[in-house]
Amino acid sequence: MTDTAANDAQGRPAKSGGKKSKKLGFFARIALFFRQMIGELKKVVTPTRSELLNYTLVVLVFVAIVMLIVTLLDLAFGVGVGWVFGGTGSTER
Repeated sequence: MTDTAANDAQGRPAKSGGKKSKKLGFFARIALFFRQMIGELKKVVTPTRSELLNYTLVVLVFVAIVMLIVTLLDLAFGVGVGWVFGGTGSTER
């Protein structure tokens, strides 16, 4: 059996079923939010220049491929609709 965060003693304490938990006040909740936010921001790792270049290239290639797929589907559906509904005749009578 593996050790998970639920089994870890350092994890969040379990809620007790019968006891009422102490509810934090408005300003205490805001302070807790900011403490947690700063803690999370400390975990952020800035990518190196080469990693950033690689990520940018991957995104640009992915966007180009998706643009190509959407363009081909648009052309195919346009030809299909034109074929089903009678070509490219004039709408004036």
